[in-house]
Amino acid sequence: MTGAPKHPKSPLGRIQGSTINAEATKIYGWNRHKILVVAQDDDRLSWEEQEVIRQVGEKLYGRPARQGVGHA
Repeated sequence: MTGAPKHPKSPLGRIQGSTINAEATKIYGWNRHKILVVAQDDDRLSWEEQEVIRQVGEKLYGRPARQGVGHA
């Protein structure tokens, strides 16, 4: 078949993982296990909700290290 994708020539190509639907995985995690995965800057959240996410994250895991600030 001309133009069809070619199979990888490496034997490791058979075990190469496929992409996942991250949003579907998050939905499953919440519905099945009550595990919430959310980005603080998710556009679907209001500023107040984003702030609550930041506060919970800092309470559970500490403040993130500041990037770009350091001494030589």
